Amino acid sequence: MANIASKVFDLIKPYVEKEGVTLWDVRFLKEGASHYLRVFIYKPEGIGIDDCTAVSHAIDPVIDEADPISVPYYLEVCSSGINTELTKKEHYEILKGKTATVKLYKEHNGQKEFTGEIKGYENGPVLALPDGSTVVFEKEEIINAFLSDTK
Repeated sequence: MANIASKVFDLIKPYVEKEGVTLWDVRFLKEGASHYLRVFIYKPEGIGIDDCTAVSHAIDPVIDEADPISVPYYLEVCSSGINTELTKKEHYEILKGKTATVKLYKEHNGQKEFTGEIKGYENGPVLALPDGSTVVFEKEEIINAFLSDTK
């Protein structure tokens, strides 16, 4: 299913960007008996229903023509959310200066959760912590990372 999401991401990215938003993520999921193609979009000032509608109308015919999904599915276009999940290197670059929380599988310096200012991505996310230190996480040690402020 991740392969389908990756194909769709590459397929629709230029069409999403033409609508003036960033393609944040694409997920193809099975929930119960139904399949969902979820397209997450982002822009700094926030996403509204008109953005979701415009993107949906722009990408639906492109996906239908390419036909990368062999089962019936529901297309959902939505905001990346208030607590935007950070899953790609580009996310850390786009959101430099914002505050993020990173949760780890194993303790790192006695902690499994860190909150700090996003400084970028160098072989993993880089956060400046409130104590003035900087920490770099390896992608493999992260359970999840998300934006933890809206400033």
